[in-house]
Amino acid sequence: MGEIKAGDIVGRKSYKLDVYFKVIDIVPDKGGGKVARLKGLDVRLCATAPLEDLVKIDAAKVADYWRMTMAKNHEAMRSVFMRRKKDRERSMMRSMSDAFGPGDVEGFDVPGSVLHVDGDGEYLDLCMTTYRQLKVPAEGYYIPEEQQAEKIYDLLQEHRPDLLVLTGHDGFKKGTRDFSDLSNYHHSSHFVEAVLAARRYEKSRDDLVIFAGACQSHYEAILSAGANFASSPQRVLIHAYDPVFVVEKIAYTSIYDPIPLREIIAGTITGFEGIGGIETRGKHRLGVPRSPY
Repeated sequence: MGEIKAGDIVGRKSYKLDVYFKVIDIVPDKGGGKVARLKGLDVRLCATAPLEDLVKIDAAKVADYWRMTMAKNHEAMRSVFMRRKKDRERSMMRSMSDAFGPGDVEGFDVPGSVLHVDGDGEYLDLCMTTYRQLKVPAEGYYIPEEQQAEKIYDLLQEHRPDLLVLTGHDGFKKGTRDFSDLSNYHHSSHFVEAVLAARRYEKSRDDLVIFAGACQSHYEAILSAGANFASSPQRVLIHAYDPVFVVEKIAYTSIYDPIPLREIIAGTITGFEGIGGIETRGKHRLGVPRSPY
């Protein structure tokens, strides 16, 4: 299928083409050959592979792959809206006095606001589209993982969000055996530093809720730095949209309610192997009545 070049969609023969990647760059290796720098097409994984291990994926298969990915996303969104309807009815019952039935006054939503910082511009665009579809107020910035720590404090001061997402790509360095060593990951140390910088802005995990990490990230180190939620407990791949579904649940859960961890993580595409966290309260406020203007 011709020479592999930057921009091609490929799979790794050694992994039976289990994940589709986009070729970011081709660079020389120490042995005089060439290796490709790769990023996952729909999972937040970065990797390198020798060119001889790569196979180009034809356009029809890539289109099928994206259809499958979007179907998963749409199913997750359908579940979100069903859950939200039930939650809203419960909130209305709690918020209205005995003098009014929940159907007598129309309310309005004030969900938590999100600042999303992503090391991948294409993934950021996908996530921002999903926030809009889910009616989550969000600001997004494409910032490479290694620059996030130095820029996050100023962004937090500018936007003052309720929730912060720090994500991009990650993965083990080739030959990794010690999964406790931060230096064995591509970007976990950068996520840790970014979380620490965010916590210098706001120490409280209730006032600023943080999700951080990507595929195979050092879950324990990121939580210890101050994140509420992180990836990846079992060092597995996570989906591009997983951070969005975590913070959406928090943004639309009442400030009165702690959120069962099972509910948050079950709402992601990857599930418990890829996402974990600590007890966290919701950020949603219900307002009444809705103005006709």
